[in-house]
Amino acid sequence: MTSETSPVAAVKRPFYGWVVVAAATLIAFISGPGQSYTFSVVIDPILAETGLSRTLLSALYTGGTAVSAAMTLVVGRLTDRTGARRMLIIVALLFGLSCIGLSQAQGAPGLFLGFAGLRALGQGSLPVIATLLAVQWFVRYRGRAIAIVNLGIALSNALFPPLTQALTSAFGWRTSYLILAGLIWLLLFVAVLLARNRPEDIGAFPDGAAEPPAIEQSADTDSAAPGAPTLQTLDFWLLALPLAAGPFIVTALVFHQASIFAERGLSAAVSAGVFIPFSAATAAAALLGGLLVERFGPKRTLLANLILMALGVASLNFVHTPLSASGYAVLIGAASGMQGVLQGVAWAAYYGRRGLGRLQGSAAMVMISAAALAPLPIAAIQQATGGYSPALGLMTLLPLACIATLLQFKPPRASRRGEMV
Repeated sequence: MTSETSPVAAVKRPFYGWVVVAAATLIAFISGPGQSYTFSVVIDPILAETGLSRTLLSALYTGGTAVSAAMTLVVGRLTDRTGARRMLIIVALLFGLSCIGLSQAQGAPGLFLGFAGLRALGQGSLPVIATLLAVQWFVRYRGRAIAIVNLGIALSNALFPPLTQALTSAFGWRTSYLILAGLIWLLLFVAVLLARNRPEDIGAFPDGAAEPPAIEQSADTDSAAPGAPTLQTLDFWLLALPLAAGPFIVTALVFHQASIFAERGLSAAVSAGVFIPFSAATAAAALLGGLLVERFGPKRTLLANLILMALGVASLNFVHTPLSASGYAVLIGAASGMQGVLQGVAWAAYYGRRGLGRLQGSAAMVMISAAALAPLPIAAIQQATGGYSPALGLMTLLPLACIATLLQFKPPRASRRGEMV
């Protein structure tokens, strides 16, 4: 006969890490009011009401993005000290207040403060916190966990622009941001209730295993001290620059997409329409990228993704029909989706879970800074040459240069592990 305790022993509690991933996905989703795709809906209403020039408003927005880049450094370090959950409470409160502040802004100084708050807390802080939460709970399945979190960004991209547009049309842009503040507080309150900093806090281990991961068995493998790079070290830049190449390229191309398509005889409707296959490819590639990074490691997956990015940029030279434009959008969208997973996984994979906020925050600062500067080189080259082809040629070479950079990245931890997650 079986033991009386065998039915109880057969019951296994679901791993709470997947609940934390759901919370992190919600955090990534609600970052939408601080992202460019939401701001794009209200720019014209703000210009119409305030009478500011588009150039001045763009400068204010760029300044706000610079604040966002700096903020990720602060948030990363504070998260190391206080924990992601406590930091989330602070950021959630300030993010909602920033929405309210923007709704009351009068003139250029008020708009700058509103943009700075929303960009620093939405674009910068929330994605960093979401990543830091998810990576603490997984080692073996970290790739698919981050892939799910990135689906929150894809869903945010799809839903927040039409939602904000509907609110703005019905109530005006100021009231729409008051409503968004309430939505932020509601959803982030749910995320705070669900989030937990580390599996060890509830007596568990990453991936739901019965013991710590083998990679963390030795005394130094989960430490941010020996071997972990900083902004002043070459190792940091050998990985950070290839990771930032994707956001730089995608931001530059999306910013100028309507003009590039017009140069090739395509309408603004086609330029807007390709965001549908772009978003679908981004979501699908994020899921695939999560599996690839678990199987082949971040470095090999990033090398393949940089090649894909170069092919996507090169394909833009052959865009002359709506079908070819959709093909280009699929390539760039796929590279962008995979890049988001790599950005979340790479630092934890090579340098462990402890002290990760400093690394992740520094990497996010580089990525945001690259994205903020991205539209300028293409605009300058186009103005100097009268066309986009020279700029696209140089942009195609950028991923190849990053491949050469990434091949030099050989941290001691990665060497010991054979690059396998």
